[in-house]
Amino acid sequence: MEQNKDLSVKGRIFDIQQFSTHDGPGIRTIVFLKGCLLRCRWCCNPESQEYAIQTMVRGGKEEVVGRDVTVAEIFETVKKDMLYYRRSGGGITLSGGETLCQSEFALALLRTCKKYGINTAIETTLSTPFFMIEPLIEYIDTFLVDIKHMNSEKHEKFTTMKNELILQNAQRVSQLAKNFVVRVPVIPGFNDTEEEIKDIANFASTLHGVKEINLLPYHRLGYDKYIGLGREYTMGDVPPPTKEKMLILKKTAETFGLTVNIGG
Repeated sequence: MEQNKDLSVKGRIFDIQQFSTHDGPGIRTIVFLKGCLLRCRWCCNPESQEYAIQTMVRGGKEEVVGRDVTVAEIFETVKKDMLYYRRSGGGITLSGGETLCQSEFALALLRTCKKYGINTAIETTLSTPFFMIEPLIEYIDTFLVDIKHMNSEKHEKFTTMKNELILQNAQRVSQLAKNFVVRVPVIPGFNDTEEEIKDIANFASTLHGVKEINLLPYHRLGYDKYIGLGREYTMGDVPPPTKEKMLILKKTAETFGLTVNIGG
């Protein structure tokens, strides 16, 4: 009965990517959920921010962004690649937007996947109240958690939200998670100094069981989406960090005894 109830739970997504080799181990299917509490200036998926179904111009043509689905519909796609998951150690990753904004749908989908032995991961900012996170933890094999900045005022200036709740949730979730990976989007003018990365790495090193940080260099791949949505791209002409700069930041983070990857 519980399984049948899970299969009928509805959520809103804007994309599914199969055969991904990022965002978790092995070959993965990534489900992108609509809706986010943050408005990060550099967001490469601006169509994910609004829960509402939108129209976006892409390649000169209008397309609808967002659709309502059931867990059963998503699982039909996910289970097609179970052989690849088993061979590679892969599985499903929930992304967004912010996965936890649709916590009921996420829980039902994750629980269904675990019943079939599928590895699970979520990308999250942990920006929701803890009561929305806690029921999901036992069904998640890997948390991929954005920690963007340790200064709350600067965090708010660039994302529209202070970071106290995020940091508190990181401390609580790391105590319960099977695997917790810190991810840092490296954004010029926001958090790309050695001191800022040092502060984040120091915090990560205090989290229970955290051994890995991924530094994700800023890119402009979302620019055309902003134009297609009729929105201003507020990062302007900010260039991506150089390879040399990323290597310096990597060495800085490594001083805290963590495995540090560029990308991931």
